[in-house]
Amino acid sequence: MRLTPLITTVAISAVAAVTGLIFAAVSGWIPGVNVPWKQLVGASTDQQTVEQELKVATGFRLDLFSRDVPNARFMATTRNGDLLVSQPKLGQVSLLKADRNGDGQADGQRILIENLKRPHGLALYEDWLYIAESDGVGRVAFDHSDGRLAGRYQRIVNGLGDTGNHWTKTIALGPDGWLYLSSGSTCNVCIEEDPQRATIMRFQPDGSDFEIYATGLRNSVGFDWSPKDGALYATDNGRDWLGNDFPPCELNRIEKGHFYGWPYANGNRVPDPDFGAGKGQEVKQRIAQSTPPAFEFRAHNAPLGMRFLRSPEQPPMYREAALVALHGSWNRDEKDGYKVVSLHWDESGKIHAEDFLWGFLDSSKSNVVGRPVDVVEDVRGNIYISDDYAGAVYRVQPGVADEVSVVSRPPISAPKKPLAIDGDAARQGAQIYARRDCARCHTQAPLRDLSRKYSLKQLADYFDTPTPPMPNYGFSNSQKRALAHYLMERELHSQGSPGEPQDYLR
Repeated sequence: MRLTPLITTVAISAVAAVTGLIFAAVSGWIPGVNVPWKQLVGASTDQQTVEQELKVATGFRLDLFSRDVPNARFMATTRNGDLLVSQPKLGQVSLLKADRNGDGQADGQRILIENLKRPHGLALYEDWLYIAESDGVGRVAFDHSDGRLAGRYQRIVNGLGDTGNHWTKTIALGPDGWLYLSSGSTCNVCIEEDPQRATIMRFQPDGSDFEIYATGLRNSVGFDWSPKDGALYATDNGRDWLGNDFPPCELNRIEKGHFYGWPYANGNRVPDPDFGAGKGQEVKQRIAQSTPPAFEFRAHNAPLGMRFLRSPEQPPMYREAALVALHGSWNRDEKDGYKVVSLHWDESGKIHAEDFLWGFLDSSKSNVVGRPVDVVEDVRGNIYISDDYAGAVYRVQPGVADEVSVVSRPPISAPKKPLAIDGDAARQGAQIYARRDCARCHTQAPLRDLSRKYSLKQLADYFDTPTPPMPNYGFSNSQKRALAHYLMERELHSQGSPGEPQDYLR
């Protein structure tokens, strides 16, 4: 059953409207927009912030495992206890070595593989590391014993759509031996022309037998299988611009061939005002046949990664519970989310949520110190939580907080090449910065620590997929390079580098 797509003129009008909303949001002109501004370039954290601001559930202790993982997104644990972390906006995957000296922090850190196209989801199967890039999936032989690649990276799935809003791909190995892959929608709400968008798909480990598994999932970034009954559950982010408290974000029980409502319905089969209400019998029937969520999160909480806890080391009430990272809202008048919750199933199958790790948003609901993204657990019961806002990874362990004395030491990272600023490019970048009136927003979102988080090339590439609400201006390669050189040059002089900053706007 195929519904007629929107005509081109309506689509163009919608794009123009959304663009206008973005500019209005950035300027602070409309209600319902409450952005953690530092996310435009990333914040940072330290042990003191973690100790003073973050709280973990009773029976657990918390460490700042690494504070030097810019844009930390999805993770995987190796058989040797090391941690792999994707950094899509840097085009790389990093390896953080297990804490064997007991100080609560990674024993080392290095880039495992780079020059990828926005890598996001990671999966380890036998002696292969699978990486979900924005437009395909590749794999490379991986040696768990020393955390090294043991072969050449090769693509096994190509041609996946990665335009629009939700370009990330998440991958995980199912108990049935298939690899499952999620792909979000291109938009806030629309009728997709690409049947692979807003779905969960699957394929064999060699890339064969590729098929769409479930549809109507706006942006199911995280998913995992229950150890109790083997059922597949996935988070899903609800649409924006319908008020502070609607629609809910969702946890769905995913079954093959099922349709989960988007874009025609939200929550428990509530018709969408743009694409569901009053749109005829065909749409009404699709809504009636859609599968409602198994659990509803608060609106705009943005649930991302989720993981069922399996280790016998966990306290009894947490065994077989699921941890879900709530990335936090931007489309609300008052911020909400910004924490990790645990989901518990009672004997009847009803789900309730408890706070597990919180304090990323202060009690005034104004100051944000982190945004959780993904959760993984290793066989020893270590729980790792990534944070793309602070560029950090936290470790949570069963036990009392004062059992471990955390030793402060500088973060370990690969050495970076000295920046070679091109004066002509920086001059052009200064003109672009002024012409776009970038200072209007960046008085609220100061551009700091760029040289710690990015190389010149990585910063230039950032402008292809900026963090909302920053619009994608469609800069050419030379314009992106120019902006990167200008911003880096400005930062170097603000840090007291020798010489006077150039006045490029004279």
